[in-house]
Amino acid sequence: MEVEGGAELCFPELLNASCRKPTPPGSEAVLLNILLSSVSVLTVALNLLVIISISHFRQLHTPTNILLLSLAVSDFLVGLLLMPVEIFLSTTCWIFGDLLCSLYHYVPLIITSSSVGHVVLISVDRYVAICDPLHYTTRVTVTRVKLCVCVCWFCSSLYTILFSEVDPTQPQSQSCYGECVILLGYITKFIDLVLTFILPISVIIILYMIVFMVAVSQARAMRSHVTAVTLQPSVALTTKKSELKAARTLGVLVAVFLMCFCPYYGVSLAGDNFFNNSPVYHVLYLLYFNSCVNPVIYALFYPWFRKAVKLIVTLQILQPGSREANVL
Repeated sequence: MEVEGGAELCFPELLNASCRKPTPPGSEAVLLNILLSSVSVLTVALNLLVIISISHFRQLHTPTNILLLSLAVSDFLVGLLLMPVEIFLSTTCWIFGDLLCSLYHYVPLIITSSSVGHVVLISVDRYVAICDPLHYTTRVTVTRVKLCVCVCWFCSSLYTILFSEVDPTQPQSQSCYGECVILLGYITKFIDLVLTFILPISVIIILYMIVFMVAVSQARAMRSHVTAVTLQPSVALTTKKSELKAARTLGVLVAVFLMCFCPYYGVSLAGDNFFNNSPVYHVLYLLYFNSCVNPVIYALFYPWFRKAVKLIVTLQILQPGSREANVL
């Protein structure tokens, strides 16, 4: 059955209760879907390499890497679940019912809030490592970091459940059969903006400003020490250099995170009418693109990641004792 304008219905038997089928995508939309599909595959592959690398090699079982591992799991789920469904929603009707529609909207909230939580934890980790290095090994242990990661995922899931119940009338489901849309009230969106963006981003920026200032002062002190002493740098200096390099690398990670998330939340403040405009709506893809960029940052700045990938690709990790291989 067709309706006015020649548009077909998703469920013809429901007549006026059915949504219209999406119009066939134009050349621009097709290219965008192809690009998003490619990014999805690349995101899954790259983050899977990060997960295997840190999980397999014992040398990489450090507190900071545990945080990167959990963040990689979050990014992996983005490429495996969110991107394909986003492509599906833009090209066809939703045929999986209200339950799976609600579940689909829970998953992005959990992944997004957990990603923000992981970046906060990474910032705290670098703050302690740079500003209180003498107590870092005793305060930041693998066991404690694993516990923090579990708490992060738990709180993200709990927040998502509570967030959906902020307003008894929300979330509102789709207005017709064949679409998967959750409509949130302004108050609900404002609470989400404050709790998942403004507060954590403020903490991240403040911590990294402190880390940056301390790192600059430590770098100057080390240069002065090396210039004044003719002997080779001590182990303490080498350790400091390593921590400073890690801080710079993770600083790049945080900066890219902010660049990808700020446009999305900035546009969301403008309201649904502005957000649903096609060109503006594409800022959503920046969130997905961030999940693909993180492993690229590791590849550019972490030699251990490049060594681990080489061992994985050549299947040397299948050999006995490969977990003890030296990748640092």
